[in-house]
Amino acid sequence: MEKNRIKSRAVFLRFYEELNDFLPPHKRKIRFEHNYSGTPSVKDLIESLGVPHTEVDLILVNGQSATFKYKLNNGDDISVYPEFESMDITPLQKLRPAPLRRPRFILDVHLGSLARYMRMLGIDTLYRNDYPDEEIIEISVSGKRAILTRDLGILKNGRVKRGYFVRNTEPVKQIEEVINRFDLARNIKEFSRCVKCNSRLRKIKKETIIDILPPKVKQQRNEFTFCPFCGKVYWKGTHYEKMKKLINSLKHSAEL
Repeated sequence: MEKNRIKSRAVFLRFYEELNDFLPPHKRKIRFEHNYSGTPSVKDLIESLGVPHTEVDLILVNGQSATFKYKLNNGDDISVYPEFESMDITPLQKLRPAPLRRPRFILDVHLGSLARYMRMLGIDTLYRNDYPDEEIIEISVSGKRAILTRDLGILKNGRVKRGYFVRNTEPVKQIEEVINRFDLARNIKEFSRCVKCNSRLRKIKKETIIDILPPKVKQQRNEFTFCPFCGKVYWKGTHYEKMKKLINSLKHSAEL
């Protein structure tokens, strides 16, 4: 009696541009064969290879646009693309939601310094160092906020629709990366949010807060803002000048 044989099934994949960051070196920027079993969706396959679905904007299977739910067939030829910056793919199937009119973000525990920079630039940014992953996902979904993270596990959660894996580990490089990735230069409204709690700042008269100001600040500064939520007071000190140089650099690089 002849034994049942397990049929070998395989697909061919090619990942483009920054999606290769998530692949091992021997699979980057080439078309490679991948064996599979069962009846996985193309989303399951992509994420099993380490690429979060939130990074994917377009999938072509045998030259035709496909959704994440597409079930693999033996011999499929699959091309996976990230966000298209300069190519109009409107007639094709785009997988990510339309861009948010007012960019809003929530960051995980690994990105505290980036959160401060983003708030300094006036970008609506939620952050706590004790957010559990499930709460980050819930806030992202209910508040339509994009998740910024260094944790691939969060981005692979099926509920996440908007998210991005921050490649850089140094805060200044991270803010440059995020500004360029989300085209946020036009959204910069520096020193308009509290770096501590993200609330919008308001102007306040010097005489109202003069008793709490350091002596040098009383003598040298006349313009102040404060946070109506946490009470923190701000003025243009030496840190302001350093941040202004960074902001000008970010705006300049975005114009090039």
